[in-house]
Amino acid sequence: MLLKKNIPIKYVLGKIKYELVFIVIYASIIGYLDSSLHLENISVSTGVPTILGTIISLLLAFRSNQAYDRWWEARVIWGAIVNDSRTLSRLVYSFINDPEFSVEKHSFKEKFIKRQIAWCYCLGDSLRNQVNLSRIKPFLSDKEVDYVSKHDNKPNALLYLHSQDINQALEKGWINAYQQVKIEHIITNLCDSMGKCERIKNTIFPTTYSMYINFTLWIFILLFPFALTSYFGLFEIPLMIAITAALLLVEKMAIHLQDPFENRPTDIPVTALANTIEKNLMQILSEDSTTAKAQVESYYVL
Repeated sequence: MLLKKNIPIKYVLGKIKYELVFIVIYASIIGYLDSSLHLENISVSTGVPTILGTIISLLLAFRSNQAYDRWWEARVIWGAIVNDSRTLSRLVYSFINDPEFSVEKHSFKEKFIKRQIAWCYCLGDSLRNQVNLSRIKPFLSDKEVDYVSKHDNKPNALLYLHSQDINQALEKGWINAYQQVKIEHIITNLCDSMGKCERIKNTIFPTTYSMYINFTLWIFILLFPFALTSYFGLFEIPLMIAITAALLLVEKMAIHLQDPFENRPTDIPVTALANTIEKNLMQILSEDSTTAKAQVESYYVL
């Protein structure tokens, strides 16, 4: 994700470099022909590009709003994932009371929290079509890795393991039925967030809509210099480049924002968010391990 306040101009113009090359050559040819052959007879009224420009502006504004809505919805969903991951770890640690430090309970909580960290990374990689088990192996046991590798939807498989562990905790009496329902509710929220992300990922922005905008934009670009030559002469070249570049950049911005899980600089920073979740949950694990160690030492002292 682009986090810098000052984005390099090279990066911005690089998105439309081929279009700019064509526009520079095209505008230069029209400008040269106008200065040497005088194109007043084939000039276009300024009303034509004005009407086209108005139509294009409205279409681009609508598309940009729709694309940003998709991007913002994806960001809100991942904000909910961050909150639910913290809540899930807090509930597991608070509900499974372990005042005397049970190795079994401590291992259960540690395994559960690390699996949640693995789920966040796995979901982000899955949305980018870059599922890599080596990223989540440090947080899972060999048995869990083997189980997850057999599933097409690996994040869903990890949530299933969550539910299995919660059922086992209920059977062992570590939590009661109310606590199980509460934890399952958070797991369901995570599943819902995963489904929402998949909906955004798999819902393609209408191709015909993009094609119509692009077609209208290029008609405007081809007609525009003929409307400028009568008034600006050779100055129409930089003027055309500036105006058409602005329109093309708005279109490119909308194209990039409409797909927030394509591993581009404009994407939702899912890896950074997963890293934040990892730091938060690992700190809980570290504090719990420190407390458990202190309890064991005090036990031996007594």
